[in-house]
Amino acid sequence: MSLATPSAQTGDANKISQPTKHSPVSGEESLSPLEQEVLDEYARLAGNLGNLSNILADLAAKPSAEILDALRGLERKTTTVFTLLKASVYSIVLQQEIFGGEREAQGS
Repeated sequence: MSLATPSAQTGDANKISQPTKHSPVSGEESLSPLEQEVLDEYARLAGNLGNLSNILADLAAKPSAEILDALRGLERKTTTVFTLLKASVYSIVLQQEIFGGEREAQGS
């Protein structure tokens, strides 16, 4: 018995799957209505998770222009901050070398 519903198998990512009715195979005990309902809900959940997986795979494969633009802006800001950080660190190191040289000159 497959838990995937027909809509999940066809790849229609926008359709919410509906519970399917399963009839017990001859020779098996029949299920109580509650057990059947639980199985139907699990089948629907499996179909919805399959749909979600397809949608997420599509989004990962083709990111939207808005996301790409936002990431480009973030990249520019990050690059600016990194450049300023490097300049600040260089300035601090240079000042320490200058002050260290002055103290050695005064101490001699």
